[in-house]
Amino acid sequence: MTEYLILSLIGLFAGGVGGLLGVGGSIIMIPAMTEIFGPQQHLYQSAAMIVNFFVVVPAVIQHRRAGAVNKSTVARIMPLALVAVVLGVVASELPFFRGSGEAKLRGVFGLFLFCVASNEFCRLIHPIEEPAPLAANNPSISPRLSWRLAAAVALPVGFIAGLLGIGGGLVAVPLQQRLLKIPIRNAIANSAALIIATSIVGATSKNYAFMSSPTGNLKPLLYAAVLIPTAIIGSYVGAHLTHRVPMRTVKIGFFLLLATAAIRLCYTALRDMTGLA
Repeated sequence: MTEYLILSLIGLFAGGVGGLLGVGGSIIMIPAMTEIFGPQQHLYQSAAMIVNFFVVVPAVIQHRRAGAVNKSTVARIMPLALVAVVLGVVASELPFFRGSGEAKLRGVFGLFLFCVASNEFCRLIHPIEEPAPLAANNPSISPRLSWRLAAAVALPVGFIAGLLGIGGGLVAVPLQQRLLKIPIRNAIANSAALIIATSIVGATSKNYAFMSSPTGNLKPLLYAAVLIPTAIIGSYVGAHLTHRVPMRTVKIGFFLLLATAAIRLCYTALRDMTGLA
């Protein structure tokens, strides 16, 4: 019961962060479960990828009500992202990341979070001027979105999501801002909409690989079942706050969260790979 209570609290916080920032919540769930229950990267990624879907659905509902989702942009990016997420899952199941190599996958996760945290820190120090949010039916950007630009966003988003078991919003939001010049609130809303599709495909692929392995079991489904209810509540509240909380406050909290998770994951991965206590 204690384990289930802890998982419920993790789900609540992960859902809140996911809804607020347009990410799946895995950046909370995976490091938190690693810290509390010990390293089992493939198990946690399998469970988190299921939960990601339930985190973003209420978030997307809130974003649609706010008129923040640009459907044409999402439709152009999504097909390539779905292909890439499957490739990412396949890469995560390579022998290099299995068995004792699980620590390497955890280390890659930590390094990824460190890179994202560094980028967020630079943006806090040298903020860029944010354009006004675009309406959902605003035609000013979507018709100009070439397949080349769509691929530049979709392929890294999908591959990293599949490899690390995240929603992909950590990549999708800054790439949309930088490459597509989309305001952050619209980028968050678009990211959440993308995760609905990529999480379904990614979770199906990852859990099939996990359960069909020699040591596979149904534990990801059990973890997901405990995490989902509170994650939904947190996501609904977080998405509601996205359009009301000052974005600089959100970015500072985001940076601190990423930096802490990155340091802990890299430390535990290095400890396990080197055998140091």
